Amino acid sequence: MRTRPVSKTRKDKKVPDKIWDLKLYVIDRTLKSVAAFTNLTRICHDHLEGKCRISVIDIEKRPGLAKENQIVAIPTLVKTFPLPVRRVIGDLSNTERVLAGLDLFPVIKKNVPITHRLHGRP
Repeated sequence: MRTRPVSKTRKDKKVPDKIWDLKLYVIDRTLKSVAAFTNLTRICHDHLEGKCRISVIDIEKRPGLAKENQIVAIPTLVKTFPLPVRRVIGDLSNTERVLAGLDLFPVIKKNVPITHRLHGRP
């Protein structure tokens, strides 16, 4: 298991002080797994000001973790902190779906209706 902190920050968005714990389950370096990691790194930088810890777990090397954590598709992203636990399956290329799936919208824009957030309105 590798852990990579994302350290670059931006000051134009309000982000909580807590560090988000994200686990990305992959198989080796498949195209979708590499794309998922790249997209996740971008999302962390753009929407969490780098305040996240990404653990990449290769289930070929650690198959017990896949079973223990009920991973049924690859790549799968699991947010373990802050609670509640959330999961997103796929290459994470649809940023809005990832943000919604991980329940990150309230962190980004608290008093804006979700339809506005999904369509990029202020």
